[in-house]
Amino acid sequence: MRLHLPIHLRWGDLDAFNHVNNTSMLKLLEEARVRAFWRAAPGEEAPPTAVLDSGIDQGTLTLIARQEIEYLAPVPYQRRPLDVQMWFAKIGGSSVEVCYEVFNDPTNAERVLYARSTAIIVLVDAQTGRPTRVADEMRQVWAPYLGDPITYAHRR
Repeated sequence: MRLHLPIHLRWGDLDAFNHVNNTSMLKLLEEARVRAFWRAAPGEEAPPTAVLDSGIDQGTLTLIARQEIEYLAPVPYQRRPLDVQMWFAKIGGSSVEVCYEVFNDPTNAERVLYARSTAIIVLVDAQTGRPTRVADEMRQVWAPYLGDPITYAHRR
């Protein structure tokens, strides 16, 4: 099972070649990750995976230890949101391997896979800076979204 997170582009995400800049893609993935992990504010909706409280004062930080991305097609500006699909390839002791695939809007007749990415995220205690265990609540809500890791086509 995958999370489907609609993420809108901003005009500023484009570069001089009129497509989403590679660094902007990382920011779009970050936005999807925040929406998937952080609890909703009162009156907002969030996916069931959103079990972390946001802010450094909440005790747990999510830090990127590693990220890999493979660009498959240029992303043109579009008013409809991208369909960022997200799942977990692994839930470890203090880290998770998060996988992403970025598609055009699902209502489009011709689906386009723009990019795929993997991020290793480490849970860290905000006070000590040391890794902290993945809590049982996190494991419970994230486990339904376990799937195969990404196999990169162009890796040497």
